[in-house]
Amino acid sequence: MHEHKTGQTAPLSEWQAFRAEHPDIQFIDAFVIDINGNTAGKRLPAADADKLYQDGVMFSACAPVADCRGMGHNAGGLGKSDGDPDGIAKPIRGYLQRVPWAKIPTAQAVCHMVTMAESANLWFDPRMLLADVVERCRAAGIHPVVACELEFYLIDPRRAADGRISVGSLPGRSAPRRAGNLSLEVVEDQGEFLNRVDAAALAQQLPVCGSVAEYGIGQFEVNLRHVADPLQAADQAVLLKRLVKGVARSLGMDATFMAKPFASQPGSGLHVHVSIVDEKGRNRFGAAGGDALLRQGVAGMQSLMYDSMALYAPNFNAQRRYLGKFVPTTRDWGHNNRSVAFRIPPGDGEARRIEHRVAGADASPHLTVAAILASLLHGITHGLEPGAAVDGRAADGGDDDFPGDLMVALDRLEKSELLAKYLPVRFLRLYGQVKRGEYGDLIEEVFSREHDFYA
Repeated sequence: MHEHKTGQTAPLSEWQAFRAEHPDIQFIDAFVIDINGNTAGKRLPAADADKLYQDGVMFSACAPVADCRGMGHNAGGLGKSDGDPDGIAKPIRGYLQRVPWAKIPTAQAVCHMVTMAESANLWFDPRMLLADVVERCRAAGIHPVVACELEFYLIDPRRAADGRISVGSLPGRSAPRRAGNLSLEVVEDQGEFLNRVDAAALAQQLPVCGSVAEYGIGQFEVNLRHVADPLQAADQAVLLKRLVKGVARSLGMDATFMAKPFASQPGSGLHVHVSIVDEKGRNRFGAAGGDALLRQGVAGMQSLMYDSMALYAPNFNAQRRYLGKFVPTTRDWGHNNRSVAFRIPPGDGEARRIEHRVAGADASPHLTVAAILASLLHGITHGLEPGAAVDGRAADGGDDDFPGDLMVALDRLEKSELLAKYLPVRFLRLYGQVKRGEYGDLIEEVFSREHDFYA
C-alpha cells in the first residue's frame, strides 16, 4: 500500500472498528485540504466506506489548487490543458471522526491524494509542502511546536438584497448591537453555540482550549493547544473552521472567517504561536541561550514577511484587514505588544514563544505555517539579528516596502528568491496564477459603490 509522507494511509480495520462503535452512521465525508484551507471531496454512503478504505475515492486531482470557490484556472496547465484527470483520495490514519453537528449521522475522513497512474504524491498538495518544510527544520535540529488561534464572526445566514451580510444571533434572539471585547456576558449570550463548539471539538479530539469575545460585534476567537507536530496543528485549524461553521449552521446561524467582513469592524486573524523544543521536549527558547535563538527566529520572520504576504492575505478582501487596528503593517517585534507583527507573549521557561500575528483568518493554515517555519529555519540557520524591539505602539500605515495590494503581493511572492529556497518556485507561480484568476473573476462584476463614484 502506498504511504504518504504527510500521514500513513488508514487501514480498513480503522473504519471497521469505528463502524462497530457507531453503527448508526449513514454517510462519510471524504475530503482533501486545498490551498485556501478549505475542504474538497465527496459524501459517500456508509455502505461504500469499505471501498474507500481499500481503494480510495476518485475525484479531480487539481482540487487542492482550486480557488476559494472550488474553481480551477488552468494554473500550471492543471485542470484544462491536462484534461482534468482524477486522482485517488485515501483516508489518513487517525483522522476518522463523527460529525456531531450533522442532522443525519455522518462521519468524516481527512484524505491525501495520489496520482492514478504512479500512485505518486501531488507535488502541489499544501499538506505535503508543509511536511517538507517541517522535515527540513528537523534535519537542522529545529523541532517546532505550533498552536493556532482563529477569529471569526457569527453572521445571519440570510443576505440583504444587495448581498451584504449582517451579524447573526441564535433564533429568537436579537442580533448584538455593541462590541463586548472579553465580555463574559457576550460569551454567555452565545453560550449554546460555544458550548456546542466545545462538545464537538471534544468528540472530534480537537484540542480547543478557550473561547473569548473579540473586539468586533459578533466576533469570537477560539484557541487550539500547542502540539509538537506542525502538520497536525495546521490540520486542526482547518478542521476547527469546518466545525465552527457546521455548529453555527446547526443552530440557524452561519460563521465567516473572512479577514474583513465588515468595513467598520475589526478584521479576523490567524495568529500562530511557535516555539522549538529539544530532543526531550523542553522549550529551547526558555533555556540557556534561548533568547538568542528566539531573536534569530524573529529576524527570520522579518526577512520573509513581505515576500510571504500573498500567503498571509490571499485575496482582495484580506488586504482590507491591514487598514484596521492591531494589524501589523511593519516588520516590528516586541514583548507583550499586540501592535507588532511578531509578539513575544509574557512567560518564561516552557511558555517562551513567538506569536506570529500577520495572517488573516482566511489564509491557508498549511501555507501560513509553512512560510512561518521557513522563516524560523532561515533566521536560525543564518544567525540573523532582528534589531531593537518596539516599546509601545508600532507605527501605523506600514512602511514603503509593505505590499498592501494583492497584485503587488503576488508579484513579490512569485519572484522571491528567498522564499523559493523553502517552497518550490513552481508552486509559488502556480499559487499566483490561481489567485490572479480568482481576482479576475471577482472584478468582472460591477460593484454597487462604483455607481456612487463614477455614474
